[in-house]
Amino acid sequence: MPGLSQQILRTDASGMPLEWINFRQAARLQFLEMIAYVCGEPLFTLHGGINARTRCRSTIEINSIVATYGNHRMRDSYTPPLSNRTLFQRDNHLCMYCGQAFCSRDLSRDHVTPLSLGGQNHWTNVVTACTRCNNHKAGRTPEQADMELLAIPFSPTHAEYIYLQGRNILADQMAFLRSHFPRSSPLRERQYDPCTLAN
Repeated sequence: MPGLSQQILRTDASGMPLEWINFRQAARLQFLEMIAYVCGEPLFTLHGGINARTRCRSTIEINSIVATYGNHRMRDSYTPPLSNRTLFQRDNHLCMYCGQAFCSRDLSRDHVTPLSLGGQNHWTNVVTACTRCNNHKAGRTPEQADMELLAIPFSPTHAEYIYLQGRNILADQMAFLRSHFPRSSPLRERQYDPCTLAN
C-alpha cells in the first residue's frame, strides 16, 4: 500500500498530464469540487471529522490519477525547464559516451557543442556524462575528442517531462503517461523500473 508521500498525477479534463501533487492537494481539489473524474487505483481513504447532525464521519478517497476541470493547452513551442535531475532521468543515468550507469553524484551535464564554441544550454545540446568522460572531452566536440555520442539529445514533451519529474511512479500512472508520449519517444521503450524512478 503506497504511503502518504506517494505522488498523485493531476491531469486536465481532457486527460492531459499536468503535474504531480500530494494527497493534501488532491483532497483540497476534491473538497473544492474541482475534480472532474478519477482514474487509476485507489491509494487510500482519508477520514475527517464526524458531522454533529448526521453523526456520519466524512471520508475522501484518493486515487493515483485525478482529472480536474478545465483544459490547459500547452503551447506548441513549450520547452520544459532543464535541470540535472531531469536530464539524468532522460538519459536513464547512463553516460552517453561510455554507456555505463552511474549514481547522480557521479554524473555531470555535458554540452555536446561546448559553450565556449557557441553551444547552447538547451535540451538538444546536453547529455549525461560521467565525470571521467566529461573531463576527457573537456572543451571539445565529440568529434574533436574522438568520442562517440551514444544517443541524440532531445527536448522532452510536457508529458515526458512530467514522467521525468516523477518519483516512485506507480504502474497505472506509468501506463497513463506512456500513452501520451510521442510514438517516436525514446522513453516509450524504456523498461519500467520503480527503483530507478525512486532515485
